[in-house]
Amino acid sequence: MTESCFDPLIHAHNRLQICALLENIAEMEFSLVKTQLEVSDSVLSKHVKALEQAGYLRVNKRTSFARQRTWLSLTVQGEAAYRGHVAALRKIVGL
Repeated sequence: MTESCFDPLIHAHNRLQICALLENIAEMEFSLVKTQLEVSDSVLSKHVKALEQAGYLRVNKRTSFARQRTWLSLTVQGEAAYRGHVAALRKIVGL
């Protein structure tokens, strides 16, 4: 069972969505996350940086077809923090 712990860093709307998108997959390309969240590059970059600095997100830049692409994935710490945050939210709303 995941320990419930409200995390104000993850609670920000866009950061919560980023974690939700990445929870059950190995990684997702930055541009796809941007499309899913319907935000600009700069808005997504700001949230990615905050999650990365907290150790919740891994950023991997790779070159593909002569173009650099950025891939995002949750770290083990990030997955645990996200699941704990969701458990805390469920507790708050009585689920």
